[in-house]
Amino acid sequence: MLYFKSLVEAEEVFKALSAPMRLRIMELISENDQLSMNDLAETLNLTNSAISMHVSKLEAAGLVAVQTTSGKRGIMKVVRPIHERLIVDMADMGDKTSKACYTDEISIGQYIHADVHPTCGLSTATKIIGDLDNPKVFSYPERFKADILWIGYGSVTYNLPNRLISGQKPSEIQISFEICSECPEFNDDYPSDIYFDINGHSLGKWISPGDFGGRRGMLAPFWWPEKLNQYGLLKTLIINKSGTFMDGTHKLSDTTIRDLNIDYNSDINFTFSVPEDTANCGGLTLFGETFGDYSQNIQVKLYYEEG
Repeated sequence: MLYFKSLVEAEEVFKALSAPMRLRIMELISENDQLSMNDLAETLNLTNSAISMHVSKLEAAGLVAVQTTSGKRGIMKVVRPIHERLIVDMADMGDKTSKACYTDEISIGQYIHADVHPTCGLSTATKIIGDLDNPKVFSYPERFKADILWIGYGSVTYNLPNRLISGQKPSEIQISFEICSECPEFNDDYPSDIYFDINGHSLGKWISPGDFGGRRGMLAPFWWPEKLNQYGLLKTLIINKSGTFMDGTHKLSDTTIRDLNIDYNSDINFTFSVPEDTANCGGLTLFGETFGDYSQNIQVKLYYEEG
């Protein structure tokens, strides 16, 4: 999901999609994510250079990813869509006068607390940390370099940076992450109840549809086992004056930014959790910038107003 808070933020995407041929490319790769540059050129009756130009525009706008892989006729470049949905707020759901924000990115291994239970594990971009299904590895110092983690049930807490200064009040928090369930090996149909809270205030529950592994993640390291977690869904949790929302449209709870009582002195501790006794105890997986389909860590935007 690609979410823009305003029309201005989405300007580059609109430019990339302004050409009918690029819209057609997006349609084709959304129907079949195994199409190569050559396949697109043949289907659309275009030269390879023309396809390369169109795809580069879409890639620069963050709409597609080009993955080099081996094919029947040697190396080929497969073009795949990055997002399953594009949402643009025509009118800001938050305070329209609040434009300023602080932006931060938190790596997957930078949690401050983890209560984890198998199946579980951590990995950096180059190797799995310790033993699989051993909760002790979540305390190893190498975990700060982790770029993927998965748990059968339990919780993981991150301390979000608070850059507010005296006189500034938060009006909205956006937290973006790639996530899915955690099944032994993988199962695309494996729902999991994933709960969120900040400083003990419940933000609601989102149900992950599965643990996706029918294909390799677009960013998965070459050595990453095919039977382990491959990719997730890119989700954006939004807490503002109207409540808590997933992807800007689905309301999770009535918890508002005011209910969190955050000021410039506050800790902002954000927790993902899957309780053992929830109806769909399907675990969770978090992907960083070198795993999954989206080249990002946990991204945080804190919008604020003065006075």
